[in-house]
Amino acid sequence: MSKVIVLITGILITTIILISCTKDGSGGSGGNGNLDCNTVSNKAFAANVNPIIQNSCNVIGCHASGSFNGPGAITNYNEVFANRTAIRAAVASGSMPKNASLSTAQKNSILCWIDGGAPNN
Repeated sequence: MSKVIVLITGILITTIILISCTKDGSGGSGGNGNLDCNTVSNKAFAANVNPIIQNSCNVIGCHASGSFNGPGAITNYNEVFANRTAIRAAVASGSMPKNASLSTAQKNSILCWIDGGAPNN
């Protein structure tokens, strides 16, 4: 039963994040206008995206191991991939990370990696 509650909570939070992101007026590209991922070169998971996630998201009180915040823990590729839609919405809207900010290049790395199918590269 607790797994069902966690799943339902995750779906509700993802829905709320997605709804709130549609009102930011950024066109879904994190305030970057029309993001052209063909011009973003730093969009590999291991080299670019994962270090951002580990330093900005996978921290105590946010999305570290055992977390129930938002989509829960996002400590490895599988967890990041499983939550990519919520992560994209939160990064694009600027609502995450809560206690830090990402540079435009960092946001673009995450957004373009997800938009490119979120490969484990």
